[in-house]
Amino acid sequence: SSNMENDVSLKFHQQLWLISENLVTEDVAALKFLCTDLLQLSKLEDVKSAADIFRLLMAQEYLNAEDTFLLAELLYRIKCHSLLKKLGYTKEKVQERLHEKGRVSPYRQMLYELSENITKEMLKEIVFLLRDHLPKRWITPSALDLLTLLEKRGLLTKDNVQILEYVCKTLSPDLLETIESYKKAKVLCYNIFSSPDVRTAAKLLKELAVLPSFCPKMHKRSRVLLSSEQEGTPVDGVFFISTQAFFFSFLQTISSYKMDGPHRGFCLIINNVNFNSSQRKGSCKDAEQLERVFTWLGLDVRTYTDLTSGAIINLMQTWQRVQDHKDRNCFICCILSHGKSGAIYGTDDKLVSIRLLTTHFTAQQCPQLAAKPKLFFIQACQGNSIQRPVYVDTDGPAPDSSPVQERVSLLESIPEEADFLLGMATVDGCVSFRHIEEGAWYIQALCSKLQLLVPRGEDILSILTQVNEDVAKRVSPSGTKKQMPQPAYTLRRKFIFPIPTAPPPS
Repeated sequence: SSNMENDVSLKFHQQLWLISENLVTEDVAALKFLCTDLLQLSKLEDVKSAADIFRLLMAQEYLNAEDTFLLAELLYRIKCHSLLKKLGYTKEKVQERLHEKGRVSPYRQMLYELSENITKEMLKEIVFLLRDHLPKRWITPSALDLLTLLEKRGLLTKDNVQILEYVCKTLSPDLLETIESYKKAKVLCYNIFSSPDVRTAAKLLKELAVLPSFCPKMHKRSRVLLSSEQEGTPVDGVFFISTQAFFFSFLQTISSYKMDGPHRGFCLIINNVNFNSSQRKGSCKDAEQLERVFTWLGLDVRTYTDLTSGAIINLMQTWQRVQDHKDRNCFICCILSHGKSGAIYGTDDKLVSIRLLTTHFTAQQCPQLAAKPKLFFIQACQGNSIQRPVYVDTDGPAPDSSPVQERVSLLESIPEEADFLLGMATVDGCVSFRHIEEGAWYIQALCSKLQLLVPRGEDILSILTQVNEDVAKRVSPSGTKKQMPQPAYTLRRKFIFPIPTAPPPS
């Protein structure tokens, strides 16, 4: 028995050592900050490595061989998802248990999220604005150091975030939105949890339109109680819902784009198959799959086949003027064609700039979609192909002897204004691959990951990260060709598709 205990203890300490070895200085600083409410500040100040933090957590009985969830939560919070497997967790498993076992407070999370979005330039401006509150000649190493100092001086607490509001009003409306979300959720929590009964609480939630959008992340029992209460059905039993769980869920709800309207939005699919000198075999499979998946996600899908460059521009101008956008939550456009850097081909072999297409839907050009997310997914090469394996085709024209092609950066393909996302099948200058029977690597991975991860409540950027991982693992039959997709975006909030009631189409 004692030998077994020794083995377990040894294995546990080996796990901690391996994790510690994989964490860099910035990770250790983030862990220290997230543990501020759990450990004494005087002890945290002496921390030099992740191993030091682990020892402190074990001394306070927050961490042991039988219960490693707090460490899993911390790794999840600092986005070191690959290290979770060393503890036997996955990102999804941690998410499932956060509502009942999460220890990092909403206040600490909010501060950490702010720090992640404060650039070096913004940090310099914040230090200038707060110069009367800071030590003279104080050089700020990081946003976390600044927040820690403000807390030490009593200028920042979970009940008083005025100093942050002051700087964010001046510097960044987006950061201010994060603080406002925290304050709203705090007030709402107080009102709900001071309610005398479940009916009052359910009424408050209904008035605020919170149910059922955040409910999949709550205790199942609470969800049943509150949902049935909304429908006026008598409920027996005790009303219980974790404050922390509610807070996390509500915070996510109000920091996401509104996606609960009666109409989700339009999804255009442009599928160019037949060109003057070639045919994009397998593209119809992609178009059909996109149509099935986006219909399942609640979008009104319209498919257009074999459009010339002029017809593509005319189509964008037509949809730019559609008045029905004002009743929709978002707009999506998928283009399947050949392409070159920053552009796609019409079936007449003439190029159309991707930027020209996306700018049809800016707030000025299409006011009905102002402040709403606009997503473009492009399956096309962004450079010239050289080799073509037998079973894999490329979405670029045949190589020619023209001078070196001028490159267009991905961010130049979307307008400077907010609320755009451009998902490209490949990085600039490279080819993208399409199986002549099974369809394009990128589109098939995109459809697969949407079906898998939307029901788990994942946002679009997390989903596209998984798409990248999936496509990057693929190789052509010759074993010599690989591909890496690339997203560019100016989204201000999380884009989360509501979870469909029907099962995924495939």
